[in-house]
Amino acid sequence: MSSLFSSLTLRGTTFRNRVWVSPMCMYSSVDGHPTDWHLVHLGAFAQGGAALVMTEATAVVPEGRISPEDAGIWNDGQAADYERITAFVRSQGSVPGIQLAHAGRKASTRAPWRGRGYVDPTEGGWETVGPSAVGYADWPVPRELTAEELTALPGLWADAARRSLRAGFEVAEIHAAHGYLLHQFLSPLSNRRTDAWGGDLAGRSRLLVEVVDAVRDVWPDDRPLFVRLSATDWVAGGLVADEVAEVAARLAERGVDLVDVSSGGLSPDQQVETAPGYQVSFATRVREVSGLPVAAVGLITEPRQAEKIVADGEADAVLLARELLRNPHWAQQAAAELGAPDDAVRWPEQYLRARP
Repeated sequence: MSSLFSSLTLRGTTFRNRVWVSPMCMYSSVDGHPTDWHLVHLGAFAQGGAALVMTEATAVVPEGRISPEDAGIWNDGQAADYERITAFVRSQGSVPGIQLAHAGRKASTRAPWRGRGYVDPTEGGWETVGPSAVGYADWPVPRELTAEELTALPGLWADAARRSLRAGFEVAEIHAAHGYLLHQFLSPLSNRRTDAWGGDLAGRSRLLVEVVDAVRDVWPDDRPLFVRLSATDWVAGGLVADEVAEVAARLAERGVDLVDVSSGGLSPDQQVETAPGYQVSFATRVREVSGLPVAAVGLITEPRQAEKIVADGEADAVLLARELLRNPHWAQQAAAELGAPDDAVRWPEQYLRARP
């Protein structure tokens, strides 16, 4: 029996296998609205047998977008446009999930194929914000968020969660990784505040905890809530895995059901030591300390590699990204290679003639 292709139940949601789609920005939205691209892109993963299909980082406010072409769910029209996508994903036997995000000081950037870098307000960009007036790389210094703004932010996340529910999503994930706003608050490299949202780890994690509380209050009890965390900044003086594991333990008490463990993204000075599965040990550490289920991500590409991660108890699920861009049907092929039972991965009826 394949561990990778065993089911997993969190609250009232059952995932038919442990092959999940990691959030990946497409830089293809129009005023925050998903387009036909997103229907085909996300739909292909559902057709390919992945049990959870996550959207890209989806901004809770306009200025929270990574780029002007990024997705959003700050209004009801955007939520309505997601309904056909979530319906199609469900029709293929997969669970639709949404990642709720705010890019903070890393917002207002160009799509990668346009040279990346900051987009000036005169070119359609906007002023960025952050925990402190500390810039990223050579981008403009963000405006420090006021206490009044910070008090309001959790409610904006909750509003986005309500819209996500109406749009048909079954999993919500709060993005607190990769150098975006909530990660900026967690890291002492970007958070220099001396008020209640800064200082020690408890202060730096306050906004994340408040956002989790606000979302959990509106997210149904029978639907899972995830948080994505960067386990290390890969920079001296930045976040380290044991601190992040401690934060995850606090989140377990607030109703979080799984931590999606990644790393890095906060500083251009990061020194990342990459290798196949290089972030899996971070996921294992978070699981040990917090007691929460975890998902591992990062250079997981081979079926037997993924199988071992789950079978050995290093993580409860694996999230694939670029490997799924190369092969959206990875889950189906992996199931055949590992001898998984037929019901562990769905094949569309239209594709059954190709099933191994």
